[in-house]
Amino acid sequence: AGVGAVLALIVCKSEFSLIALIGVILLIGIVKKNAIMMVDFALEAERARGLSPEAAIREACLQRFRPILMTTLAAIFGAVPLALASGTGAELRQPLGITIIGGLMVSQLLTLYTTPVVYLLLDRLRRRPARASREETGGAAPLAPAE
Repeated sequence: AGVGAVLALIVCKSEFSLIALIGVILLIGIVKKNAIMMVDFALEAERARGLSPEAAIREACLQRFRPILMTTLAAIFGAVPLALASGTGAELRQPLGITIIGGLMVSQLLTLYTTPVVYLLLDRLRRRPARASREETGGAAPLAPAE
């Protein structure tokens, strides 16, 4: 999101000001929410329906694409008046609108590609210690210490 925001500011020949930084902070919240929606759906699909992590995150991408796209488009259309405004105070608000629009456009693409990759990577890392400990104990899962 930050990369898209900075690129949009460069293309529009606008400075990275405090208002643009506020736009980047806003972007972080929206993009984080999109990733949480996908991961939450995938975890629920794994638990409730017994899907593999690959199938669960694929299903999450397919099912959550429309809500994520609608949220992104609503925020972009809400920022268009900020970016195109003219008149008193427009020079203060324009970097905010430009930052939001550019960051959301880039993050929309990146969220749909990077979130599944990170989800599967973290799942493999989570399974690795469990697999190694089973091999050390001869196939049996280690017992939990008694309290």
